[in-house]
Amino acid sequence: MAAPPPAWQDPEPLALHTAPVPEYGGGSLADLLPTLVSGQGVSVAGGAVIPELTPADRNCVFLIDGLGWQQIKDHPDEAPYLTSLLGTSRGGTGRPITVGFPATTATSLASVGTGLPPGAHGLPGYTVRDPATGALMNQLRWRPWTDPHVWQPYPTLFQLAHAAGVHTAQVSSPTFERTPLTEIALSGGTFHGRLSGEERMDLAAAQLAAGDRSLVYTYYSEVDGKGHKFGMDSDAWRGQVMYVDRLAQRLAEQLPPRAALYITADHGMIDIPFDEQSRIDFDEDWELRAGVALLGGEGRARHVYAVPGAQADVLTVWREVLGEQFWVASRDEALAAGWFGPPERVDERVYGRIGDVVAAAHDDVVITASVQEPRESAMVGMHGSMTPVEQLVPLLEVRS
Repeated sequence: MAAPPPAWQDPEPLALHTAPVPEYGGGSLADLLPTLVSGQGVSVAGGAVIPELTPADRNCVFLIDGLGWQQIKDHPDEAPYLTSLLGTSRGGTGRPITVGFPATTATSLASVGTGLPPGAHGLPGYTVRDPATGALMNQLRWRPWTDPHVWQPYPTLFQLAHAAGVHTAQVSSPTFERTPLTEIALSGGTFHGRLSGEERMDLAAAQLAAGDRSLVYTYYSEVDGKGHKFGMDSDAWRGQVMYVDRLAQRLAEQLPPRAALYITADHGMIDIPFDEQSRIDFDEDWELRAGVALLGGEGRARHVYAVPGAQADVLTVWREVLGEQFWVASRDEALAAGWFGPPERVDERVYGRIGDVVAAAHDDVVITASVQEPRESAMVGMHGSMTPVEQLVPLLEVRS
């Protein structure tokens, strides 16, 4: 696999044009399933492909929540098997790909399952405004409830593959079987709920062998969970990395013939210190609050919704206050720059979900909201922005 694009060097701060836009159209998470199912004979309209991947009859995607490319590189002792796949040993190859903006779970899982960038599938953040109600919508927890198929109307790649005769399955926690996010992003074929990681790996391998053409997705969440709660310097986080490394090897060693396993993630992560310079509290900052009706997104990728008529003033103030540490753009600037995907692929229904102002962290800093978001504000590990540590995730390949 090719090396990461030169654009994914650390950019210069301050200027909007230096934001390292995700590699939509052949180097992003949204391009993975279109590549795999196209190789299985499934027609995908307009789907970009990752050119260096070769077709396989049986494809399995193992998505590890929160384990980015840099986290694997930084922890070879905890992840010896995954580290071995970063190069070309053990019959595998590895490269980084970008997840899309923002680098957050709901957005990334929708990109995986639909093969679309965020501006098309319509889940462009952790929380975004619903133009129909004016309220913030949490797209991970689906609160307040809204019709999933109105919010995201496109079919999933799993549904298209299943309809084309590919044996299709998802193997994950039973908790996720009937969630709206699963329904609009990851459904198609059959869902198999298993509690333990070992059960998931064994069943994923069995499902992969169940068809002459197979597409199987499996998922593990606790690397992300421990990173948020304890940070990546914690024993709890390192223990989860060690565990998931063994799971990946367990699955790889059970691949049936003519199969390819792709190990990836939905975002990386960065630990943020607990000090006033690193954590800017929106609820305590009168300048940032001025003219703001709703604060959406998350600490490192904020959607800012202005009161009517205040959009220009809010943009000016946020740039003046945060411009040394954040890329700050108006909605139209962010769309034109391709933050949410190619501008021509942004759906009209999605436009109003994106903030009047969008702020993406460049430095090791977050905008918390201690009153509105007490749980999120207390997290150690964070993600969401366009820095390489958050954007770059592994695309590790093992073939039988």
